[in-house]
Amino acid sequence: MTDLIWLLIALPALGAAVLVFFGRRIGEPAAGWLATATVAGSFAVAVAAGAGFVTGDLHPTTIDLFSWIPTLGVDATLLWDPLAVTMTFVVTGVGALIHLYAIGYMHGDPRFGRFFAYLNLFIASMLTLVLAGNFAVMFVGWELVGLSSYLLISFWFEKPSAAAAGKKAFIVNRIGDWGFLVALMIVFAAFGTLDFGTVFESAPEVLSVGTATAITLLLLVGATGKSAQLPLYVWLPDAMEGPTPVSALIHAATMVTAGVYMIARTGALFELAPVSQAVVATVGVLTALFAATIAISQRDIKRVLAYSTISQIGYMIFGVGMAAYTAGMFHLVTHAFFKALLFLGAGSVIHALGGEQDMRKMGGLRKVMPVTFWTMVIAWLAISGVFPLAGFWSKDEILGAAFAKGGLYTGLWAIGLFTAFLTAFYMTRWLAMTFLGQPRWSDDAHPHESPWVMTGPLVVLALASTFAGALNTPWRLAFEHFLEPSFELVTQSLPPENIGVVVALAGLSLILVLFGIAVAWRRYTTAELPAEAGRFWYVTLHGYWIDEVYGRVFVLPGKALSAWFARVLDGTVIDGFVNGLGRTVRGFGAAMSTLQSGWVRSYAAVFGVGVLVLLVWTLVRGGVI
Repeated sequence: MTDLIWLLIALPALGAAVLVFFGRRIGEPAAGWLATATVAGSFAVAVAAGAGFVTGDLHPTTIDLFSWIPTLGVDATLLWDPLAVTMTFVVTGVGALIHLYAIGYMHGDPRFGRFFAYLNLFIASMLTLVLAGNFAVMFVGWELVGLSSYLLISFWFEKPSAAAAGKKAFIVNRIGDWGFLVALMIVFAAFGTLDFGTVFESAPEVLSVGTATAITLLLLVGATGKSAQLPLYVWLPDAMEGPTPVSALIHAATMVTAGVYMIARTGALFELAPVSQAVVATVGVLTALFAATIAISQRDIKRVLAYSTISQIGYMIFGVGMAAYTAGMFHLVTHAFFKALLFLGAGSVIHALGGEQDMRKMGGLRKVMPVTFWTMVIAWLAISGVFPLAGFWSKDEILGAAFAKGGLYTGLWAIGLFTAFLTAFYMTRWLAMTFLGQPRWSDDAHPHESPWVMTGPLVVLALASTFAGALNTPWRLAFEHFLEPSFELVTQSLPPENIGVVVALAGLSLILVLFGIAVAWRRYTTAELPAEAGRFWYVTLHGYWIDEVYGRVFVLPGKALSAWFARVLDGTVIDGFVNGLGRTVRGFGAAMSTLQSGWVRSYAAVFGVGVLVLLVWTLVRGGVI
């Protein structure tokens, strides 16, 4: 089956191509079913091809597709190992459920087929990224993911806010992509190749600590863009302008996980740069805390989840940054389940309320939307980290690894622990304002449960959010053993070996989580919503005005500089030179045109003068005169 790995990318790519050209003719809902079938087909291929890693019959392998850039020695190659299998399962499994859900959510949209073409392109792009066997192929997937996100975030481009959000995501990610591309240039200069195997195996002999640090910090710049970390996180909250299935796909299975995966894949380089590891871990945990404080006060049902994603991705970056690769990837997997569930649940609510997204105008939905409500309860408990749901195991494995590592990481562990308390608080607020209390929706709204194509994926994701934690527990390290072939060249940071210490750490975390739930429950399950007044609420509601600061510091000067270039450099210098050259030629032509009078006598006189001048010149040259 490994010879058919290319089908993982080819199936959704083919679906995208068919739907771009024939999506309108295929129509609704057939276009959605076709797109869903291609992603489900990729999932089936992944299961068949990846089963050998579970049984131990298969080892990491590279599949050569074709010669791509011979002058650089770059081939189109795919890498099939446990890390790629894990990411492929997440992308295709969760992606297929989101496609199915979107059939109901996008019902009636005039560009139904085009939407699913873009969804298929997104899946194919992400699979290109995670299956890449070298940095060159990874960069292609990296850029295609950015393009796909732009197309989907601004899908409803008739809305100025959606068009602006798409451009913002595209531009901010270009900043991160610059760092990633420069890192690849240094890698090629140092190794003469971009092949993963050659680079990672020879890195200890080829790279100095300084060069490894430069490469890895530049890779971090790329990760902060794609995975929405400080300081390049600002595009992700605005990405909520896209349809809700897009939000679920970006936040759970594709775009924002790319940076986490890339750092895990390049762990052999980070192994040589301990400073970079500390920087990555610090950026991750500070992003987790920063985003959590903003999520507390948001009123839009999707923006709360957007900042929650930034925070949870921060946990993952924290994990892979300190070389706890299994823990970081484990949280990526469990987060994919409960975050997809949360966004699809939010979409179900928005669908039921006719597009309303303000939680202050919701409440009391648990009775009219029982399936959505109970699946959201599971997602709420999972992301909060309540035992025994999936989020409890993966989050605490990261915190346990940080505590065991000691030193600087002990302080980062404390920050991560406090962030867990904030997570439990704002997610309880989210659930209570949306589903509990008295109805606050308008008289025009008639909330109802969503159709089965929307609730079915909710149920499947709720089951995964409940039981996925069993993949890796202190007593059964199945996921850790599964990933071992992918991390043979690195030294992993692991939680404490003493089970008593592990239980104590998890117990402390659980107490803080339950305390956060209790505080929010008491505050937001009252008859009337509490007033959220005061400096803290006001500042965090506006996200500390980071967007406004970026606007004044970078955007306005950038626009002014562009205007100057357009007016002075382009208008005066470049256009002046070209126009001046044109005027010179035109003047010369006008002067010469006087010779073309049309009078034969004038032509004869000029001819005679010319002959006389030529005769005199000849006589002078011959010495006659």
